[in-house]
Order: sequence, then structure tokens, then C-alpha cells
Amino acid sequence: MSYLGVGVSPGNVAGAPTKLNEGKVRLTELILRCFVCALALISAILVATDTQVKEVFTIQKKAKYTDMKALVLLVVVNGIAAAYSLVHGVRCVVGMMKGSVLFSKPLAWAIFSGDQAVAYLTVASVGAAAQSAAFAKLGKPELQWMKICTMYGKFCNQVGEGIATALLASIGMVMISCISAFGLFRLYGGNKARQSSLW
Repeated sequence: MSYLGVGVSPGNVAGAPTKLNEGKVRLTELILRCFVCALALISAILVATDTQVKEVFTIQKKAKYTDMKALVLLVVVNGIAAAYSLVHGVRCVVGMMKGSVLFSKPLAWAIFSGDQAVAYLTVASVGAAAQSAAFAKLGKPELQWMKICTMYGKFCNQVGEGIATALLASIGMVMISCISAFGLFRLYGGNKARQSSLW
């Protein structure tokens, strides 16, 4: 047993109030998953339903999200993130109702890997969409790209709202991936405590 507290965490100390901590972690995960599901869905809807028609010399040009591939990526990834968070939110609710604790290492690895993948996808799609939005807003005179947002102001504003919402969803996904990492690696903490107590 360690008298200095070195190598001691709530996951590997016998008699620690793990039930209370486990409940708080599960509740936090559930709230975050619901938060991500709602925000990702709102972002996908904001961007996918955004259109604006502008008439230039009797020719009508319609701006829509499919004109920029980065926005298509944002909509698809946010749809995936919303569905993924919904499925795991249901898993969290069922686990809380049953009162079961995750002790399966393969399942913990699967959840951790899925959370990491979705977190990376959301961050990458927000970055790509933000870069495209910056070009649309500021233009690029060196390449003779004009400022699109001067013509399609409403379209750009709604896309900006969608990107901001997607950014919040991606931050939530990063936090969820940290929680799933904690859930996975605490399963390995108990073995170290048992081995150190043999000394």
C-alpha cells in the first residue's frame, strides 16, 4: 500500500467512494452526449437548409451548401456525430438504469476508439469549413477570388451560425473522448495497485 498517495487514484483504492464518482462521470457523459447530439443536429440543419438567390443581370444564381465541399463535409460529419451521440446517449441511459459499470476492456476500447474518431472528424470538418468561410468572407485578391459574402450576406451569416454551433459540438466531442479515455484507462489502474501492494 502506498502511504504517500503515489499511484493512488479513486479507480484503484479499495473502499474509495467510486460509486458516487462513477455516477457523476456517467451523468456528465450523458449530458455531454445530449449536448453534442443537439448541437450537431442544429448545425447540420442550419447549413443544409441555407440557400439564397441573387439576381445578376436577369440571371438568377442560387447559393447553397453543396457549392462548397467543406460545407458538405460539415453537414455529413455533424449528422454522423449526432447519430453517434444519440446511440451512446441511449447506452448511457440504459447503463444508468441497470446500474451496471463498464468492466469490459474490449467494449471500453471500442467506445474510446469511436469517440476519438468522431472527435477528430468534427474538429477537422469545423477547421475546413472555417477556412472556406474565411475565403468567402475575405476573398483572396492575389488569386482574384472575390468576397462572396458581399453578394450573399444572409447565406454567409447562416453558415457562420452553423460553423459556430459545430465548433461547440466538436468541443463537446473532445470532452467526451477525454471521459471515455478515463473510463478505459481506469480499467488498467487496478492491476498496478495490486502489484504494488505485493511489494
